[in-house]
Amino acid sequence: MLGDRFEMVDMSVLPGVSAPAETGATFEENARIKALHASARYDGLVLADDSGLEVDALGGAPGVYSARYAGPAATDAENRAKLLQALAGNRNRAARFHCALAVARGGKVIAVTEGSVEGEITTDEFGKHGFGYDPIFQPLSHRETFAELSDRKKSALSHRGVAAARLCAFLAGPKYKQNIN
Repeated sequence: MLGDRFEMVDMSVLPGVSAPAETGATFEENARIKALHASARYDGLVLADDSGLEVDALGGAPGVYSARYAGPAATDAENRAKLLQALAGNRNRAARFHCALAVARGGKVIAVTEGSVEGEITTDEFGKHGFGYDPIFQPLSHRETFAELSDRKKSALSHRGVAAARLCAFLAGPKYKQNIN
């Protein structure tokens, strides 16, 4: 999603870098925590993501707990099953995916961008692509769930795609150049 301007390295392959506790109350706070943690251990730009699903009828849940909605070691299928059960019989199925991307360098956050995509939770699972809640999330003005869309189409309209486009615009602009000096 960031194009070929950057070489991406998964921090999990670097020695001595473990994941910090995600103690933030928002996606932005968690993205900042992760970016700062990694940037203190790695010399270079660090990009951290925190994202999840917010369901209106559930007061925004699962939110920052999306990956562990059905418990700390829950599988994607268990999280989806719990969500579908929580919405059983509910006509309000409005939801959104939200993503916060934080970029840090040398222990300082230099940018945060966010993106969202509105949609609704289906009553059953559809599609085999993607991960997480993709088989039950249908973006507005689409007949397919994220799990039925091609990777290219999903990336173009997803919460992560929106946040990444905003980040690319920042990195190409004058504010980024001021922050690296």
